[in-house]
Amino acid sequence: MSRQHTDIIQSILDTINQGLLDKPFEIRLALASFLAGGHLLIQDIPGVGKTTLALSMARTLGLDFARIQMTSDMLPGDVLGVSMFDPRTNEFCFHPGPIFHSIVLADEINRSSPRTQSALLEAMAEKQVSADGRTYPLPEAFLVIATQNPLEEHGVNPLPNSQMDRFMMSITLGYPGPGSEKDMLTKGATVPDFEAVVSQEELLSLRQSCKDVFLSDEIARMILELTHATRDHAEVKTGLSPRGMLALKSSAQAWAMLEQRDYIIPQDLFNTAYSVMIHRLSLDPGKDRDLLVRKIIHETWG
Repeated sequence: MSRQHTDIIQSILDTINQGLLDKPFEIRLALASFLAGGHLLIQDIPGVGKTTLALSMARTLGLDFARIQMTSDMLPGDVLGVSMFDPRTNEFCFHPGPIFHSIVLADEINRSSPRTQSALLEAMAEKQVSADGRTYPLPEAFLVIATQNPLEEHGVNPLPNSQMDRFMMSITLGYPGPGSEKDMLTKGATVPDFEAVVSQEELLSLRQSCKDVFLSDEIARMILELTHATRDHAEVKTGLSPRGMLALKSSAQAWAMLEQRDYIIPQDLFNTAYSVMIHRLSLDPGKDRDLLVRKIIHETWG
């Protein structure tokens, strides 16, 4: 990896850590998801910094940002955009929706209707929006960060497994440490007005370099072993899909890059596998998802 790339990565991490205190591991996971070209799901209670993380990333990376508060009465057009008739030209003109920003925070995605969820997730998968017979590309540097409250039970439409699989990683932020909460009380909890520390060209170069991080035969074997272990486990109804298997690879490549290496080591897999798997496995009701995922990883890799 070039010296320029390592300096840029360190600058990005240092800056985002100023916005979201006491969460260096979670910040690395979020940035790894972006570098690997995948989307991020945050499942956590309200008020722990989900919006702060998304906004800090956008400002640090120099990307435009939009927050969508998902509601039950929201229509697909509210996310994707709508065509409106222009009497001056006697034609319908497409007005892009918030999905056309580079970093989009879809807050409480499980509150929206299945129809709106599907429209959003289709745009995420295809990185384009189709309307009135035309296709509109989304930004090249594109990331959707979706949130949902796992404790919410009323007025929600849980994402089916096929749509959960569209997210590369799922994380939780949890409560800040005591020191960080004291800083919030004494200094406030606003997001610093960061300046971008990376140009668009450098950012796209980082994402391209992430694909070139070396994957050895040993690492490939470990990924295959874990993938098959999820499919063969007696307590798992549906294991990792091929997309999930590729997410194990891509996320480990991104983590290796954040560690300033151009090759994957087993620890990169250990650091990312849980976040790749936790939202993907289909389990019988009543099973402890967290415990089972950690058990499968431990039994497979020791």
